[in-house]
Amino acid sequence: MAITAGMVKELREMTGAGMMDCKKALTATDGNMDAAVDWLREKGLASAQKKAGRIAAEGIVDTCLVNDDHKAVVVEVNAETDFVAKNEKFQSYVADVAAQAVKTTATDIDGFLAEKWEKDPSLTVKEALASQIAIIGENMNIRRFAQVEEENGFVASYIHAGGKIGVLVDVETDVINDAIREMAKNVAMQAAALKPLYTSDAEVEPEYIEKEKAILMAQIQNDPKESQKPEKVIQGMIQGRINKELKEICLLDQVYVKAEDGKQSVAKYVAQVAKENNANITIKKFVRFETGEGLEKKNEDFAAEVAKQMGM
Repeated sequence: MAITAGMVKELREMTGAGMMDCKKALTATDGNMDAAVDWLREKGLASAQKKAGRIAAEGIVDTCLVNDDHKAVVVEVNAETDFVAKNEKFQSYVADVAAQAVKTTATDIDGFLAEKWEKDPSLTVKEALASQIAIIGENMNIRRFAQVEEENGFVASYIHAGGKIGVLVDVETDVINDAIREMAKNVAMQAAALKPLYTSDAEVEPEYIEKEKAILMAQIQNDPKESQKPEKVIQGMIQGRINKELKEICLLDQVYVKAEDGKQSVAKYVAQVAKENNANITIKKFVRFETGEGLEKKNEDFAAEVAKQMGM
């Protein structure tokens, strides 16, 4: 396969590796981008995660909570420009989408788009979207939604920068007061700022761990000094690096960004608040949407903005 300059540029943006290394990786993997990322990682030339900020579409993320915060939804609606994303009519429309999505029984976007639009049952959600496109004058897209429901506690939400990032946190608790709600908001802000992939290490798929171990082993074997160490030492090194990575990608294992000692984990922070309020609290899961996440358009680091806001 012919390796183009555009492919090399894309891989560089994803990994931070050098131009020639990216070209070698693409050549070795016949242009397969994901395989090229792994190739670079095995050679110790790329980080574990693709670089953040590959933001494609404008638009906003919004949330809607009902039933005394026992049920919530987060939605993402895209537009072509940031100018439209800041438009009051567009924002009002997104709020209407969220209000309908929190009640929908649809399990995917196609099902949701086929529903009757509650504000005008003569239209489907898809037809109402087309109407908004005509009014606003830009192409728009209801990209995704996710519901969270918690009968034995509540759902906390956090919206950053007018809708650039939205987070829902499922909190199971036998006590609900201002202190516990503040804790939940702080956990939601943590998820917004540090972009965890999982709630806890219990959610991490075995396949993910095995793949990471294989990449770490390849890195060690490519290092003249480390490759000479005893097998037991090498396995210990690999497990240590895996444990370190899990603390970065699992929300409850991350260092709480407001920790006074700079060491307290999110799990220990939650436990501290539970003890102070004589409550039993479990953070069951979270959902994090970032506008345009996974699409390609321009680079912005909204997570860094949240981190700054939290005093990191």
